[in-house]
Amino acid sequence: MRLGVLDVGSNTVHLLVVDAHPGARPLPAHSHKRELRLAELLDGDGAITPQGVERLVEVIKDARAAAEDKGVEEILPFATSAVREAGNADEVLARVAEETGVTLSVLSGEEEARLTFLAARRWFGWSAGRLLVLDIGGGSLEIAYGLDEEPDIAVSLPLGAGRLTAARLPGDPPDPADVRALRRHVRTEIARIVGDFSRFGPPDRVVGTSKTFKQLARMAGAARSAEGEYAERRLSLRALEEWVPKLAVMPSVQRADLPGVSEGRAPQLAAGALVAEGAMDLLGVAELEICPWALREGVILRRLDHLPPS
Repeated sequence: MRLGVLDVGSNTVHLLVVDAHPGARPLPAHSHKRELRLAELLDGDGAITPQGVERLVEVIKDARAAAEDKGVEEILPFATSAVREAGNADEVLARVAEETGVTLSVLSGEEEARLTFLAARRWFGWSAGRLLVLDIGGGSLEIAYGLDEEPDIAVSLPLGAGRLTAARLPGDPPDPADVRALRRHVRTEIARIVGDFSRFGPPDRVVGTSKTFKQLARMAGAARSAEGEYAERRLSLRALEEWVPKLAVMPSVQRADLPGVSEGRAPQLAAGALVAEGAMDLLGVAELEICPWALREGVILRRLDHLPPS
């Protein structure tokens, strides 16, 4: 069957269309993406502004039309931290449902972490052993650890690259004092949960997902996307420690010229790099491997698990 997963995130609204059936690898058929940056469309009370709601409705209508054009049988729509934490989330969800016919499921941060972990587990398989999975989104950082398909521990922290850039790094390039303050904030937040993971012992494999980790790995010399999703891509803490000070003093236009960095993501790359460096350092990760599957694939896999065999 042809499924469409509609991901309303902090940075983008992304429709991923796949051909899938139980027991088989989902095959991507179409990708439809629109930048929205909901994290930047909040008022002083943390509510999504009227302009933000209008744009959200518009892009979801557009995504639904794209799904219909591609023959999607079922859409799996969900929203993450930008909608979840908005002061007017209920009003926004009702407006979207009324005007688009799409009822968004709002995932909790822990659900995000668990579904991303499932995707990484299916990608690497049982031979990967104990997995530690890190995912940096626009609004939050998810961390999960475990031996099975359900992690033993899964947490979500409000350390998304878009959120932190909008709230704590207003300059372009950012003020060095703001960078130092953000670094302290990131490490303080992560340090609070390190002990919860340490008690499970060291992982056998550490995995990073999300656009932020992919871009950081590409900057550090990992394979280009043109080389395919099966090319091994790694990111070391040492490389991050070299890149973070450079990114902190670069304006966005200069970051956008780096290998693998898109113009839209360039403004938040410094904050994302600080989060990646802090998480790897405090969790004792010298190197991680990039996983091409993440939350969207986890949502698809969970849906397929509930379908009867062909």
